[in-house]
Amino acid sequence: MAQNNDYIVIKAKEDGVNVIGLTRGSDTRFHHSEKLDKNEIMIAQFTEHTSAIKIRGKAIVQTAHGEMNNE
Repeated sequence: MAQNNDYIVIKAKEDGVNVIGLTRGSDTRFHHSEKLDKNEIMIAQFTEHTSAIKIRGKAIVQTAHGEMNNE
């Protein structure tokens, strides 16, 4: 299986932003969760076990594909 180890940078724009890692494979599940406060920054990585990252709350997300800003 090809592995893509891309990093993403998440900056919280408000208190209580949830960052949730989802597993890879036929049975996708939550495997890790972090809560960020306003202006906290987290660097996350897609790995052999992490196929998706869900972000709940207002945040700026930077990837190799550009920057996203949810409102």
